[in-house]
Amino acid sequence: MPIPDLFRGRLALPVIGAPMFLVSFPPLVTALCKAGVVGTFPHVNARQPEILDRWLGEIAAELEGHPGAAPFGINLVVHATNPRFATDLEVVCRHKVPFVLTSLGHPGKVVEAVHGYGGIVFCDVVSAGHARKAIASGVDGLICVGAGAGGHASVQSQFSLVREIREFWDGCLVLGGAINDGHQVRAAEALGADLSYVGTRFLASAESDAVEDYKQMIVASGVDDLVYTDRLSGVGCNFLRPSLDRHGIDPATLPPKRPDLSSLVDTEAKVWRDLWTAGHGVATIHDVPTVAEIVARMAVEYDQACRLPVSAARRG
Repeated sequence: MPIPDLFRGRLALPVIGAPMFLVSFPPLVTALCKAGVVGTFPHVNARQPEILDRWLGEIAAELEGHPGAAPFGINLVVHATNPRFATDLEVVCRHKVPFVLTSLGHPGKVVEAVHGYGGIVFCDVVSAGHARKAIASGVDGLICVGAGAGGHASVQSQFSLVREIREFWDGCLVLGGAINDGHQVRAAEALGADLSYVGTRFLASAESDAVEDYKQMIVASGVDDLVYTDRLSGVGCNFLRPSLDRHGIDPATLPPKRPDLSSLVDTEAKVWRDLWTAGHGVATIHDVPTVAEIVARMAVEYDQACRLPVSAARRG
């Protein structure tokens, strides 16, 4: 199963740090790359195209001073409702960002533009049908966002989703959803994935731009503290229930299709800013270390998992 040349020999672990809205900013991106995993961020974290232009220059310059660093990438929201898509795609092309991820829409225009300067494009998918459409557009890789992922996630098990897509796709495949440690990274490879997508674990890191209260809620929460709903963002998403409770929001009482919360609940809370998302990985996150410390731990765990005989589990 092919890993793009862009990543070969440049990763300490087969891991991509997932782009997280209002969380992944340049300090987290560069920390991930310096630690040996791919760092990414959503283009909309830069509130204006001019800021995005500056960030891309700063990230590239920072990483030039670290020749052993992993490459970085950017996530573009390609949905028709995104007014900045065309402008920000131009900025990305001008900087020749080597790795571009797409979400919430058809990646065709991005593939054409990014391939034009030699970059590669991966697309988020949550179903086999979605994957087939992405493949037809010419993407270089698929990111299977399985059940239990933070943010917008599938309801399909990672075990099922990866194996189903592997029946018709032999290109690069990334698995996301509750991957926190090196054992899970190795398990993703055993399922047929080439790389792992890690979000919530890096959200609870020193370099993350999440507010401290958010990070500590991750540490304090378990899977029972998550609620999967489409009533807040319009798409199925895992939210931290304590962040909803503090604003008096119960998704079960809300109408569908992304309501105006202020007209329904006495609150000024905003989705993403105040109502926080996380994945099932919260079950095993107990601290807020640096990115370097997290990656170092994962590397040790990954090495241990690679050395573990398959028969060990059967022996108990």
